[in-house]
Amino acid sequence: MQLQGQQVRPVVVRQRSQRRPKPRHGLPPPTLGQLYAGRDNGIGAIRLGLAVVVVLTHGTSLGFGWEDLGNSLFRGQTNTGTLAVFSFFVLSGLLITRSAARTSPGRFVWHRMLRILPGLWVCLLVTAFAVAPLVALREWGNLDGFWSGPKGPVQYVTGNWFAGVRQYGIHDLLGASTPWGRQTGSSVFDGALWSLVYELLCYLMAGLLAVTAVLRRRRWLVVGLAVALYAVVVVDQIQGRPLLGPPTPHYGSVHLPLLGAVYFHWIMYLGLLFLGGAVLELYRDRVVIHDGAGLACLTALAGSLLFGGFFVIGFPALVYVLAWAAVRMPPALRRIGRRNDYSYGVYIYGFVGQQVFASLGWSRWGYLPYIAMSLAAAFAAAALSWHLIERRAMALKDWTPHRFRAPAPDPVPPRLPPMRALPAGGGHGGVSGGVAGGVGPALVGGRLLEEGGAIPVAGRTG
Repeated sequence: MQLQGQQVRPVVVRQRSQRRPKPRHGLPPPTLGQLYAGRDNGIGAIRLGLAVVVVLTHGTSLGFGWEDLGNSLFRGQTNTGTLAVFSFFVLSGLLITRSAARTSPGRFVWHRMLRILPGLWVCLLVTAFAVAPLVALREWGNLDGFWSGPKGPVQYVTGNWFAGVRQYGIHDLLGASTPWGRQTGSSVFDGALWSLVYELLCYLMAGLLAVTAVLRRRRWLVVGLAVALYAVVVVDQIQGRPLLGPPTPHYGSVHLPLLGAVYFHWIMYLGLLFLGGAVLELYRDRVVIHDGAGLACLTALAGSLLFGGFFVIGFPALVYVLAWAAVRMPPALRRIGRRNDYSYGVYIYGFVGQQVFASLGWSRWGYLPYIAMSLAAAFAAAALSWHLIERRAMALKDWTPHRFRAPAPDPVPPRLPPMRALPAGGGHGGVSGGVAGGVGPALVGGRLLEEGGAIPVAGRTG
């Protein structure tokens, strides 16, 4: 509004120079520690898939006497089944290291025993006392001499009881009736058990690293140990020492009590992969998960398998690929194995079923029908093993012997409000005297009195 006689000054609006806003950089890629939390990951699906790959790989050699699946494609460096075993050890290193760092040594050993041994024991018993007698009846026509002898069913169970395979066969069963038996000239019921002893040795290594506080205070030593084993792998690659097939005589073996023969080259190679998973867990807050890096490592892994250099290039790539796949798995697949983990059962029972089906001649129908019935039998046995044995065993993970249990604390009595003393002479004045003597509760005749009623004390009523 303009008043008379008032000069109006023009208002000059200065426009600010429109500067181009600085571009906002995107958020940094997440780390493994941010994405790998709880059980919301794809490790269960990966493990089940790896167990299926082992069955697919064994199908060629056990059913038909062919070479292991992928052996020629991978230039004789490995096959798909051994590659699956390698992957198992990476995932074990990731999972077991976390368990070792967060639990007491005794509890850690107890958990590992519950996860491996009960399922193995039942598998050995079923193989020796249910499957093998039926095979003997078919091949021999009777059970004469079956229960005795140096390679009988009892020796099969006791020899393999502690996860080290000291007896693969029972008598000469499956030796002449299966392609694998005719090729090797031996009886083999469950060759897939060979890797369990190395799994236990890796558990032992993780436990020692936890007891010595390396996992908490000196985690760089784990990196140093992994680098040392990787240097051995590089030297082997340069000198052309193969890993696939029979143990290389360069390293030799050692016989351990209760476990049997353990080969050093498998200890080093499988131990390296286990330590690779352990390093991921120990440095999970620094390991960046990037889709570009995951695809690059996947490409490097495939290239090393197809063109050479798998152990030098493919091993590190495999470690990262598995971690990347576990946290990038679609949500629908993450549910696999979360409640029911059939991977262990498929792995330990698949070989037995395939040998039996081959001895019956059922592989004559072709590879796909043979694999279909092998997987069906393996999943059926795995489901029974999980629901009847493994899950019930894992339910005992928090069990503690009575002599080691901490004594139960004494029950804490309920906290009562402070009591006010009755006025002099009011002790026999009844309820009205107690209340009239002052505001608040009073103790009269063993009862705690408040305005409006009486509250029993020490269980007295009436």
